[in-house]
Amino acid sequence: MSKYNYNQPIICLGNTVEVREGKFEQAFRKFKNKVRDCGLLLELRDREAYVKPTTRRKMKMAAAKSRHKKRLAADSLPKKLY
Repeated sequence: MSKYNYNQPIICLGNTVEVREGKFEQAFRKFKNKVRDCGLLLELRDREAYVKPTTRRKMKMAAAKSRHKKRLAADSLPKKLY
């Protein structure tokens, strides 16, 4: 289950990170995590190009089928190797 709720507007306040003692890489990782948790990039990707509702439904159905197929494969017994 996704932790993002697409029905509510996304509000990102305070996506700032202080760089302490020259640890830029650590601060950059923290910033990336904050942006990811905020869901800003997901919304940007969704708004990048218009997807018709029928195509969106087909994509959701295909994803559900592949998840189901993957779950069945994980639950089934392995083939006999003789």
